[in-house]
Amino acid sequence: MLEIKGLEVKLEEEDKQILKGVDLSVEAGSVHAIMGPNGSGKSTMSYVLSGRDGYEVTGGSATLNGEDLLDLDPEERAAKGLFLAFQYPVEIPGVGNMTFLRTALNAQRKLRGEDEISSTEFLKLVRARAADLQIDAEMLKRPVNVGFSGGEKKRNEILQMAMLEPKMCILDETDSGLDVDAMKLVSDGVNALRDEGRAFLVITHYQRLLDHIRPDVVHIMSNGRIVKSGGPELALEVEKNGYSDILSEVA
Repeated sequence: MLEIKGLEVKLEEEDKQILKGVDLSVEAGSVHAIMGPNGSGKSTMSYVLSGRDGYEVTGGSATLNGEDLLDLDPEERAAKGLFLAFQYPVEIPGVGNMTFLRTALNAQRKLRGEDEISSTEFLKLVRARAADLQIDAEMLKRPVNVGFSGGEKKRNEILQMAMLEPKMCILDETDSGLDVDAMKLVSDGVNALRDEGRAFLVITHYQRLLDHIRPDVVHIMSNGRIVKSGGPELALEVEKNGYSDILSEVA
């Protein structure tokens, strides 16, 4: 589904190379986790895949279902099925949650040549998805993320994901700032979306998230490259011993 080959990226403002040849293949129906020290390039990779400004691709490729992602605008990537959940979801004052969700959903449908969803269909769908994530009706009426707690912001992003039904879901440290109960709610929402036609790339510092969202493959990233891959036991090794032994091993 997602194929990254030799991806090299630099930060435009500082002319600094961040990704130095990333190779990654994420199959449909699978969950891959990426762990690594601060500054290893994990979030940069997610930003580049989603089309965020400020980064220059200097080499390599990234495709989604065989289509070149790097040639598409961010909204086109979203319409093709790419979704990024941010580490720090932004607030959008003056834009109601319901308006935002319906506008985003219909914008994607339009880009795919599909009919817009009716008000009745939308209300039925959003209420069902919100109930699954324990999001009450009042929260849906509020401006996007304004005054939300950290847990509410993350649940709201998972609601967006549930509504848009993307094919490739990238979660950038979605466990950041969550207490145990909020993390379980968010994880349950993610797990409910797992199926054979959808893949997940979970970026995290901590193994605890992977107790709830069990990955098929774990990758360790360091200095702009993926340096080791393995099963879920690799995350347990990091939790127990840190990164130093692994990085020494692959040096």
